[in-house]
Amino acid sequence: MGPFESENTLNGFLQRRSNLALCFFLLSAATLSLSIGGAWLMIQASSFAPSQSRFIFPPAFAISTVLLGLGSASLQTASYHVRCERQRMFRRRMLQSLIVGITFVIFQTQGLACLLPQKQAAQEIGLRDGAFAFALMHGVHFIVALLFIAFVFLQGLAGRYDHEYSWGVTFCAWFWHALGIVWLAIVAGFVIAAFAPV
Repeated sequence: MGPFESENTLNGFLQRRSNLALCFFLLSAATLSLSIGGAWLMIQASSFAPSQSRFIFPPAFAISTVLLGLGSASLQTASYHVRCERQRMFRRRMLQSLIVGITFVIFQTQGLACLLPQKQAAQEIGLRDGAFAFALMHGVHFIVALLFIAFVFLQGLAGRYDHEYSWGVTFCAWFWHALGIVWLAIVAGFVIAAFAPV
């Protein structure tokens, strides 16, 4: 069986809504399991040592910020490819976005874990619980974005998007970009706090 025949078989399998729902459930479970498992391993292996006197910007946040930019570029490219009917490149970029999203959640969670022992030092320089709540809420919204990417990826495998209908892919990219803008604002607050005079 050649690659085009296997693509047609997968496409036909995912055309049925019950099969698509089952695959979405399995892909979502795998995505969340990888994210949670990877985050747990990162937290266990972390050598982050919080300071008692000043707030330290978690290095994991810098990595997750870069990953957010890579994901944005990947989704924007996927949106371009689907409008140009480059289906194979579109699916590759969606898969790449999913992998980047999982990696982002791993580093984001590890960064959030680094914030918890720093709450006292952060409050002494005026970084209140609201900043921590915003970072946590961003993480929760990003889980929704990750599931959204998984759904669009499966819909793409089912052949639902083309040059005439690509709204789902475009909206998915916009959602990621919006979360990226919010994250940059949150990171700016943490960076200012980290370098503020004590």
